Amino acid sequence: MEIGWMHHPRQRQVLVFFVLLSMYGASAELGPYSVVEETERGSFVANVGKDLGLGLTEMSTRGARIISQWNKEHLQLKVQTGDLLINDKLDREKLCGPSEPCILHFQVLMEKPLEIFQAELRVKDINDHSPVFTEREMFLKIPENSPIGISFPLSNALDLDVGSNNVQNYKISPNSHFRVLTQNRSDGRKYPELVLDKELDREEEPEISLTLTALDGGSPPRYGTAQVRIEVVDTNDNAPEFEQSLYKVHIPEDSPVGSLVVTVSASDVDSGVYGKISYAFFQPSEDISKTLEVNPMTGEIRLRKKVDFETVLSYEVDIKATDGGGLSGKCTLLLQVVDVNDNPPEVTVSALTTPIPENSPDIVVAVFSVSDPDSGDNGKTISSIQDDLPFLLKPSVKNFYTLVTQKTLDREERAEYNITITVTDMGTPRLKTEHNITVLVSDVNDNAPAFTQTSYTLSVRENNSPALHIGSVRATDRDEGANAQVTYSLLPPLDAHVPLASLVSINPDNGHLFALRSLDYEALRAFEFRVGAADRGSPALSSQALVRVLVVDNNDNAPFVLYPLQNASAPCTELVPRAAEAGYLVTKVVAVDGDSGQNAWLSYQLLKATEPGLFGVWAHNGEVRTARLLSERDAAKHRLLVLVKDNGEPPLSASVTLHVLLVDGFSQPYLPAPEAAAADAVPADPLTVYLVVALASVSSLLVFSVLVFVAVRLCRRGGAATVGRCSVPEGPFPGHLVDVSGTGTLSQSYQYEVCLSGGSGSNEFKFLKPILPNLPPQCPGKEIEENRTFYNTFGFNIQ
Repeated sequence: MEIGWMHHPRQRQVLVFFVLLSMYGASAELGPYSVVEETERGSFVANVGKDLGLGLTEMSTRGARIISQWNKEHLQLKVQTGDLLINDKLDREKLCGPSEPCILHFQVLMEKPLEIFQAELRVKDINDHSPVFTEREMFLKIPENSPIGISFPLSNALDLDVGSNNVQNYKISPNSHFRVLTQNRSDGRKYPELVLDKELDREEEPEISLTLTALDGGSPPRYGTAQVRIEVVDTNDNAPEFEQSLYKVHIPEDSPVGSLVVTVSASDVDSGVYGKISYAFFQPSEDISKTLEVNPMTGEIRLRKKVDFETVLSYEVDIKATDGGGLSGKCTLLLQVVDVNDNPPEVTVSALTTPIPENSPDIVVAVFSVSDPDSGDNGKTISSIQDDLPFLLKPSVKNFYTLVTQKTLDREERAEYNITITVTDMGTPRLKTEHNITVLVSDVNDNAPAFTQTSYTLSVRENNSPALHIGSVRATDRDEGANAQVTYSLLPPLDAHVPLASLVSINPDNGHLFALRSLDYEALRAFEFRVGAADRGSPALSSQALVRVLVVDNNDNAPFVLYPLQNASAPCTELVPRAAEAGYLVTKVVAVDGDSGQNAWLSYQLLKATEPGLFGVWAHNGEVRTARLLSERDAAKHRLLVLVKDNGEPPLSASVTLHVLLVDGFSQPYLPAPEAAAADAVPADPLTVYLVVALASVSSLLVFSVLVFVAVRLCRRGGAATVGRCSVPEGPFPGHLVDVSGTGTLSQSYQYEVCLSGGSGSNEFKFLKPILPNLPPQCPGKEIEENRTFYNTFGFNIQ
């Protein structure tokens, strides 16, 4: 370790540092100190303070420290005590190798003032290494005719220790032929030498094995051993002979290239070159040469390529062994290949039927065969498919299978099946093959079209344009292709009176419904018909749905005035006594509207009057009443123009003219003015005549009944009537005689009350007044039905 230290730059720098330090005055040398190798860390070496003659505090104040060469801190200085201690275990063999003595140089540096003391530490060797032979086994070839006393040098042992701890002596294991001598080399090392003491006989003992032991000088001594094998060499007088004439070997077919097949062995009792045997194939075939190879020295036969049981079952070849003298022997190798499960089963599909029709059981879907080139259990197979499929595997002839349907298939439930045929052999490990086939299910027309709704309700406004799309019906068919193509048609109506063919039509391809003509709500409010959906399968399947069409009303009818009638006959004149109070009911305008809902809600308005402010019209029921008391100055004849308007959008209206005659009493004869009669004289409408006759008949009957009832009632009142007379109360009429129904149409009945008053000794017919019952409000539907009943009494057919 000390030889190459000058080659390191850092080491050179340390050396220069030491030289510089020495120039500042290295005053003395310390030691030498000594320590045994492998001493524990922290062990005491010496007290430097005592050797330098310094006190304890002086070592600390002067900054004493240890400087080691190569900056290796093998020692440490405790400045408090001056003790020099081992900083790390010292291995003499690592520090100095074979050199002796082993000295470590170091310096003690005092910084204040600067002073350096040279010192050295000697590391003493201990016997901690055993002798080791570089050759653990030595071979010698000694002719059997070698002379006695001949010596054979042997390899020496090495010991890392030095001095007496190094190798000192050699011994040989007890035998009858050899002894060992310990010799010294020029460098002081000792080596062994084998000496023959007795003649050798190869036929008696062809090989001798000895144990050589090297001992060191330690206490106790350590030792190392090596084997010495001696081969006795003979002359060539024997041919090689194989241990077996026939080598029968089995080898698995999956053996890798280079695998050992067998080791053939031949022996020759001769020695030396005459006993050296080489092996070779004797007249091998081309296939043998490509498959096997023989080691000429060891007789090992190995594979040159992989063997395959399915290709070649066995190999046979002769092997020749030849010694150095040309003599040879022969044996035979029979190599049999053992089958392993290295081939997965093979699946061959011979027939496949796809698609297969649904609803057809026991259909042969596929025919396939299974093969495995292996032998024994390795070639036996088991076939299977998934458990959740409606198919069944049936074995047929040898290694053939048929795949059949286990039950009827439903394409609408599942149109495609992915079937995995799994074939597994019985070998170890088991190999399997999976073959996938796809089976399609073809459609059969087994599903009728199904409407999305069992019934459809459509709405269309009246007065629509012809060919208007009013809605659609839709049916779906779970089948496919032509079996799923749906055609729509109108079925014969349930009611033969509904002209369905002239009302609606249907698109046969998409189910769109169209109105063929303009519909009238007042003529036809709703109608029903059936729609059929049929597929194009064979035979075709069909279904039907009910369609109800509701005609939505439009405001297309203006109000019609029932009373007073406006025709070419003489106008109806209303008589009003001049003594009438304010709010006196003059008459009631009765009108109807052929529409429905808010289109039939009527309101009344006085547009024009001969004398404004004298009469008023109630907006909701059409009652015409006096707005104030009448006076003598008011004109006798009055003409009122009343507007009747519905609530539609846009609103429609009608007007009616009223003729009012103010009279002093109902006994005053009234004749229409000649000019008025002549102006209004036109042929009467038959409907008007019928209506006037009906009203006159009903009014006469009611007037008679009311007169009797009122007369009896008035005569029974006490305190206000004289004997034989009826007293008529003065002032306004009771509230129950005022019409409060806001229907805008005629009521079902009228009440008339006749009041008689005597003032001049002769009874006069004062007035005749229609009285409407005080009824609670009714719902529009009920009101319309009542109006319809009233209209029918006059011969009107209102839808």
